[in-house]
Amino acid sequence: MDFDRDRVVLPVGRSSFADIRENDYYFIDKSGLIGELLETDGTQVTLITRPRRFGKTLAMSMMSEFFDIRKDSEALFQGLNIAENESLCRAWMNQWPTVFLSFKSVDGLDFNSAYEQLASVLGEMYKEHLYLLESEKLSGYDKEFFDQIAAETADMKDVKKSLRKLTQMMEAHYGKPVILLIDEYDVPLAKASEKGYYREMMDVVKGVMQAMKDNTSLKFAVITGCLRIAKESIFTGTNNFVSDTISDTRLNEYFGFTQAEVDRLLGDTGLSSHQTEIKEWYDGYRFGDSHVYCPWDVMNHVRNLTLDPSSKPKNFWENTSDNAIVRSFLDRHDLDVSEKFEALLAGERISEPITDNLTYDVLDSSEENLWSLLYFTGYLTKADVRGSEEGELPRDRLPLRIPNAEVMDIFKKSVKSWFRDKQVERDRSAFFQALWTGDAEKLTAMISDLLFDTISYHDYRESFYHAFLTGLLANAGYGVRSNYETGLGRSDIIIKDRKNRRAVVIEAKWTDDESRLDKECDDALRQIEEKRYAEEIQRAGFRTVEKLGVAFCQKTCLVKRQ
Repeated sequence: MDFDRDRVVLPVGRSSFADIRENDYYFIDKSGLIGELLETDGTQVTLITRPRRFGKTLAMSMMSEFFDIRKDSEALFQGLNIAENESLCRAWMNQWPTVFLSFKSVDGLDFNSAYEQLASVLGEMYKEHLYLLESEKLSGYDKEFFDQIAAETADMKDVKKSLRKLTQMMEAHYGKPVILLIDEYDVPLAKASEKGYYREMMDVVKGVMQAMKDNTSLKFAVITGCLRIAKESIFTGTNNFVSDTISDTRLNEYFGFTQAEVDRLLGDTGLSSHQTEIKEWYDGYRFGDSHVYCPWDVMNHVRNLTLDPSSKPKNFWENTSDNAIVRSFLDRHDLDVSEKFEALLAGERISEPITDNLTYDVLDSSEENLWSLLYFTGYLTKADVRGSEEGELPRDRLPLRIPNAEVMDIFKKSVKSWFRDKQVERDRSAFFQALWTGDAEKLTAMISDLLFDTISYHDYRESFYHAFLTGLLANAGYGVRSNYETGLGRSDIIIKDRKNRRAVVIEAKWTDDESRLDKECDDALRQIEEKRYAEEIQRAGFRTVEKLGVAFCQKTCLVKRQ
């Protein structure tokens, strides 16, 4: 299809298939997903897990429009790949009673508030099928049950069986089994785990999901989420259960944008010159054998470029996902992952065991589970390895890397935040005592120990060490000025203790040769003297001003006093 570049409208934030097609928004055709799923329509339940913002909700909306017997969707699919299969469309398009619901809004500070939201979602689902109250095929009991769920007055026992009951009522009305589509099935459990009511919410969600167990009113079900929660935990007794995760190969081209799709989008919008930056920032995910971009990020950046061609890539993903996942790793005192994080931040790969079957209540129970969580939620991806390298990898481990510049930015921010908070929590009284007295030997040992505890990103430059020292000195009750204008130049850091009228001037240097640390310290001290950094501080009434030269080489430090 040819596009008028001046009329391309990108559907950023829109996940309704009908909305996108009816309003002629730009659409990357993923309708082949329907044909792929129908090749195995004898499968009772297909669970598709992908990270957030990879097109799951739009895909489910598309399937709902295609199957729902109450709709006439031929015009929406005109020109799409699926429309070329006329026999499939005759047999399936708008031929089946369909239920489509999403649990993505179910959240709450406690179980009661979250349960109310879940009951509300199910109640709204019932209201979409109010025609059943007029059906002669339903009994008075069925209609009474329907009224209670729709009015959100049913007890928990009935709420648990509401989804199964709806499929049975719909089959009775239409004389056909029902197609069930559930989006973001695991959101209530993720929120419950985070806020401490996991067991109660699991009991309810497990009850609702019994709609998949030995249900003769079910044609088939497609369910999406971020994690494949162990079947024994939530889908107990479900037959013909098939999952498709990012480790599989069958459906991966339908979630995320392929290189060809991104190239076409950039061509249609006249932005092909931005291909390199978009690839660096938003590509890099490997799902099965497919290499894909995050569609949310690509669409946002391309939209920004159409509005302002000078727009730079931004981190769009960090505001849509729970980045506490990365931080949870760093906060674990019983795990030593610093070297692995440093390897990832250096663009290298690590090899870790990955488990497919997870439950939210034990996500942080082992290092293996945490690596698995980072992998399945998109913070890490499978690294490409050459044939000879692949043979060297342990069979039970997966090569992992950070996928792109956007996620690398999230990791770096998380590490900075973690180290800053860690320093605030640390007792720094001995450190400041050494600072005020100019005890260079103690400062050398203390700062070197702190450097060893940090997780660096291998961009050792003066700015890195400047930020390191500033973070170390901050929030301790003293005045800290960095790059402070004073004397005849710009000193690195000045710390003032007004109560005791004392101050410290620090000039920091870095080198990539450890044997030059002593010389760099001397140069720093010479700069303090030549630029007369301390004189203005003394004129302001501070009795003592310590002058320290600090030199760094990777994780080694040397402090010298004037």
